[in-house]
Amino acid sequence: VHLLESGGGLVQPGGSLRLSCAASGFTFSSNVMSWYRQAPGKEREWVAGISSGGGSTYYADSVKGRFTISRDNTKNTMYFQMNSLKFDDTATYYCRTSIRGSVYWGQGTQVTVSS
Repeated sequence: VHLLESGGGLVQPGGSLRLSCAASGFTFSSNVMSWYRQAPGKEREWVAGISSGGGSTYYADSVKGRFTISRDNTKNTMYFQMNSLKFDDTATYYCRTSIRGSVYWGQGTQVTVSS
């Protein structure tokens, strides 16, 4: 199982970024996928999830209405469109999945919101 995030970077408040998570080594279309983030000095927190088919999405209150999770099962890739970014969104963002009780993480991609 391999998860590879990309798309992070430095952005000004109010700006946008689109993260990607490329998956391999498992049947991507059968798995629920999630985005988590970890800010400096804080615990890792769940921010969004998407069902295997993409028809159901879930968000933490902190990002609801600003971020959109999606997936393309033909490309084995999950996305995270982040709009109206705030200073508090600064964190390392991770994609995650669980297969038969084992949890898998990507290496993370850094998002920094700064003026």
